[in-house]
Amino acid sequence: MTLNSGDEGFAGWAEAVRHETGGRSVDDLQTLLADGLVVDPLYGPHSVQAHTAPEYPGVFPFRRGVRASMYTNRPWTIRQYAGFSTAQETNAFYRSALANGQSGLSVAFDLATHRGYDSDHPRVAGDVGKAGVAIDSVEDMIELFDEISLRDVSVSMTMNGAVAPVLACFVVAAEQQGVGADELAGTIQNDILKEFIVRNTFVYPPDASMRIVADVIEYSAAKMPRFNPVSISGYHFHEAGATPTQELAFTIADGIAYVKAALDRGLAIDSFAPRLSFFFGIGTDLFVEVAKLRAARVLWASAMQQFSPTRPESSMLRMHCQTSGVSLTAQDPLNNVVRTAYEALAAVLGGTQSLHTNSYDEAIALPSDDAARIARNTQLILANELGITRVVDPLGGSWYIESLTNDLVASAQALLDEIEVGGGMVSAVQAGWPKLRIAESASQRQARIERGDDVVVGVNDFTTDQATAVEVRSIDAVAVRQAQV
Repeated sequence: MTLNSGDEGFAGWAEAVRHETGGRSVDDLQTLLADGLVVDPLYGPHSVQAHTAPEYPGVFPFRRGVRASMYTNRPWTIRQYAGFSTAQETNAFYRSALANGQSGLSVAFDLATHRGYDSDHPRVAGDVGKAGVAIDSVEDMIELFDEISLRDVSVSMTMNGAVAPVLACFVVAAEQQGVGADELAGTIQNDILKEFIVRNTFVYPPDASMRIVADVIEYSAAKMPRFNPVSISGYHFHEAGATPTQELAFTIADGIAYVKAALDRGLAIDSFAPRLSFFFGIGTDLFVEVAKLRAARVLWASAMQQFSPTRPESSMLRMHCQTSGVSLTAQDPLNNVVRTAYEALAAVLGGTQSLHTNSYDEAIALPSDDAARIARNTQLILANELGITRVVDPLGGSWYIESLTNDLVASAQALLDEIEVGGGMVSAVQAGWPKLRIAESASQRQARIERGDDVVVGVNDFTTDQATAVEVRSIDAVAVRQAQV
């Protein structure tokens, strides 16, 4: 137990537990998480080690947030990830979303664009426009942002393997609007290491890919001071089945590898580190997810000290979050509305800087307009109706949250130390062991679901025979290819 058995009242509480549970001890009510961490049934003052000084938001190690005022001054950015079919159709969707409460753009590219192919290449015939927008040229990028001021709207682009041509097209599209590269705000993912571990849209081998990552960081530091040249992604580890400890450790380790690559170019740490950003997935275990985001900030702040930064911003972990895709179910899909809302709540309580909320139909197809509106409104309700923005870090000081944060910091740091002893994340990726560990965790998770140990409502328990009619957005890849020619 994390509680001290010598606490006044502890014996009485433990006896009450035995009485209510038919003789079970308080230890019998502990929960073992997939990480191997133990959750106690009750937390108290002795659950958290005393700090030498109180911690505050906006102050190292940023456990309680990277901004001192957080949402009391400005709410998070509502940045819905979207893209489908042609640039023209996606542009219409973006303009409608911005007019209805969305505050930033997040571009999803199709698989052909991710892999560096034009839409007319025979190897990608079935992929064009289906899981994102098809971008083959500068003209496509210009059309994508038609009537959208790139001076005023920040743009996040999920692009890795083909990062150089896509970023170049974006800069030229802005120039056509009269917007200089130094005025652009946003992010390009450019996180190639996670591609080798879980996502697989890489184009070049690890060493050559890392050189391109450093190229983009160097260029952005010199020419795009408001732009984030890397979005270091734990989200894809989460989606592949990683535990929270693995998501934290592998993400931070990727970040350290990119910092070292930039330093090897001769860049000063404070010239680029403040513009590094992170991306996390948010699952349904609400308190664990809140603690995970708090732990991420502590881990990054600690890791950055080895590089001797002088600016506080160099040690701040700024993040975008996305609600879990892997938690969405095709069975009884309206349950996904509830899952997404609680996951979004966890991201906000954990202190994210921007957020995407998934649509309830995304386990079936790209989101319909109605499903996307509900997902966007989920964030608007959180920001405007629940009172969340009144207080900075409202869960700070919770014995449970603080203890869980400490446990995740310790478990992730142990895995980080293992990575460093093995030569760093690039060596680990080349050896293939992060991929194997995540695969093992995913298999264990699936086994728990199939045994019924983990309940998924509407899938392995509380099922229904009543079908839910869901509008499905269908993309005709042949038509998109013809439109791109």
